[in-house]
Amino acid sequence: MTRRLALVVLMAVLALPIARDAAAGPPTDQLRRSIDLVLKILSDGELKTEAKTAQRRVTIRTVANEIFDFGEISQRSLGRHWQARSPAERAEFIRLFGDLLEHSYITKIEGYSGEKILYAGELADGDVATVKTRIVTKQGTEIPVDYRMFRNGERWRAYDVAIEGVSLVANYRTQFNSIIGRAGYPDLVVRLRAKQDERPGPREAGRREGAVLPTRVPPGPRTQTP
Repeated sequence: MTRRLALVVLMAVLALPIARDAAAGPPTDQLRRSIDLVLKILSDGELKTEAKTAQRRVTIRTVANEIFDFGEISQRSLGRHWQARSPAERAEFIRLFGDLLEHSYITKIEGYSGEKILYAGELADGDVATVKTRIVTKQGTEIPVDYRMFRNGERWRAYDVAIEGVSLVANYRTQFNSIIGRAGYPDLVVRLRAKQDERPGPREAGRREGAVLPTRVPPGPRTQTP
């Protein structure tokens, strides 16, 4: 299920809008602008060459950070185990898990082949909102994808994505709870480090401290649950 969730989420990020928004507002507008920017990056002929791969991935990472709050996603995915972590452990977890998510993001979007998205409206309640979309595959199948977002200053960023009603955060939280329950938190960190080491080549550009992941380390869970 995790592989399918990741695939559809990343398709959604790159999908081309083909209809006007229903009840569009700032969350939808910002998401759409970021999607348009990613499409421009992918269509830039100069960035398509192998020599420009690193530069292209840096730029994509930057846009991904505008769409997703990897710190918030990390916190929510770790769930009840977050409170027991020290500031240093929290920062390391955000770095490792965020790197895993970003790598998956880049890998999928570089295989983009024209999937489309319909914006189906948004539901806003103060500083939280859900942007509803439907992914249209080349076979004509529609897959509902909801972006759960919160406002941080003037920026709306996603803290979770639900595909066909299944939460990405809840999916990872289940896996993390299982690992920690069996072998403890240190084993989870070892696994995340191993995943990072498995990836070929240097850490993609933008992996400078604070360059892509938010420097803010969330102090504790928000009142809203995924």
